[in-house]
Amino acid sequence: MKIIKKLFFVILFQFIYIQSSQAQFGDLKDKILGAGTSLASKKLGLDKILKQPAAITTSFEDVNQEGSKMPDFSITEKAQPLYLLPKAPDGGFVLCAGLYEMTTKSYCLHAGTFAPSSGDGYMFAPVLGPKEEIVTAILKSAEKHPEINQHDIQILLWTIIARTKFADYNGTVKLTAIALLTPIQLTQLEGGVLGILPGNLMEKAKDKLPDDLKAIFEAENKIRQLVASGNYSYDEMEKYAILAGIAPARTDIPSGIWTLHPDGYYVRYFPSGYSKTTVQVYVPKALMLASNGTKIIYDATNDIACPANVGSQRLAQTNEPLNPDYTIKLKTFCVGIK
Repeated sequence: MKIIKKLFFVILFQFIYIQSSQAQFGDLKDKILGAGTSLASKKLGLDKILKQPAAITTSFEDVNQEGSKMPDFSITEKAQPLYLLPKAPDGGFVLCAGLYEMTTKSYCLHAGTFAPSSGDGYMFAPVLGPKEEIVTAILKSAEKHPEINQHDIQILLWTIIARTKFADYNGTVKLTAIALLTPIQLTQLEGGVLGILPGNLMEKAKDKLPDDLKAIFEAENKIRQLVASGNYSYDEMEKYAILAGIAPARTDIPSGIWTLHPDGYYVRYFPSGYSKTTVQVYVPKALMLASNGTKIIYDATNDIACPANVGSQRLAQTNEPLNPDYTIKLKTFCVGIK
């Protein structure tokens, strides 16, 4: 009997000791985790977060205004459908002398900004930034996947602009990324990204940002949160990506201004919201004659319609015409093309 009692007290003592140890370990674990979170915040650091480059850095400063023409630039030719020009092997269209236009799908590449308005002047700028190759690859690949909805592609682009880790992708956006990007390109989505920033860190970061960047910084974090949750709709995503209201127009850069493209032709943009843009391309005969038979390609996936007003959205361009009419015959004789 004494042995049984002794054994009972030994077991009870061990149980109490284990419970006490677990409680102490739990407290210690919480302290370690708390310290770890603090350390992670310090490791990220406000300076590191704020110096992290945007996924796409193109701004109006990247627009070369030399050689640009005002909207009343005299062109005698009548515009023909650009999509009727010969297709280039690597994407885009082989240009001929004349004036061409088409209305295409376009995409917002600047979350937390205002949608285009009728008075905004847009000019050509190249796609620039750490994720320029990924964005261009998505736009090129989308042409081969007409079954993928434009909204799904826009959400994918917003997640990239928001610098979301691919490991955090959930829901339809993950399937869209897998369909449009190669395995190697998917791994590139892990570089130069931010995780979901906690509220206290967000507020500290916003305090150090100029007013015009606070909305963008907050919108990107909201998008990262939505994507990680896997529970989101296009309307919810758009609510954070597109600011309500209209940005004041910049009068020195009018709507319809022509940019002289680096390849020698002129281009201008007329956005209808952010999801549709009418583009016009003017190719002087002198350019084609001077090319000596070298093909000049218009590939919109390398282009951004960049607003003079920094509060409005950059628009990624595509080679995908909306409602094309292929019964129309092209009247242009391609001078200089062998």
